[in-house]
Amino acid sequence: MFNYSLSEILAYAVILLVAFPAHELAHAVTADYFGDDTPRLQGRLTLNPFAHLDLFGALLLVLAGFGWAKPVMVNEYALMRRSRHAPWIVALAGPFTNLVLGVLGLLPIVFRLVVNTGVSTTGFSIYNLLLIFSWINFVLFFFNLIPLFPLDGEKILMHLVNSDWQAKLLNFRHRFQSAPLMALVVLSWVGLPVLNWLVVTPARALLGLFSG
Repeated sequence: MFNYSLSEILAYAVILLVAFPAHELAHAVTADYFGDDTPRLQGRLTLNPFAHLDLFGALLLVLAGFGWAKPVMVNEYALMRRSRHAPWIVALAGPFTNLVLGVLGLLPIVFRLVVNTGVSTTGFSIYNLLLIFSWINFVLFFFNLIPLFPLDGEKILMHLVNSDWQAKLLNFRHRFQSAPLMALVVLSWVGLPVLNWLVVTPARALLGLFSG
């Protein structure tokens, strides 16, 4: 059923063990900086992957190439006591971390420290490992910026619009929860490539920009 190369298997493992925890840790550290001790009290100020693992999100990563870890809970009232901008900055911290990891993964290729020498008999290539790692991080960056609950993009949008639109977005969230996001996933699986337009195309452009 799964015909992954060794490079792909290792890249997914690094995503689950490093990129997902780093994404959630970025949320936690930023919230802690703005005076919200909720992530600290819940043990989320760590890179330990088991503190952040979400089994369904991990499975979706393997099946669809995108997924999520267990969301970091924050107290928005505590954040806004420090700064009214704090909630959306905390929400942006996670996707931004994926963007940074994606760029860092490509630096050895950009500076010719790693070149494409082909795949070994074991199916392993450092070049391919770095490309896949960066590709998935770019996909996670754009995926998490989709403005639908429970993704970070919805939280960012919530705090960048006026109070009238906030009320509408909250009503939409309470009525439909994660159903709109699941509908996007299903539509993409049955042939309407919405996620392709929103995630894959910009991720491919970003990969090409940094890797040539």
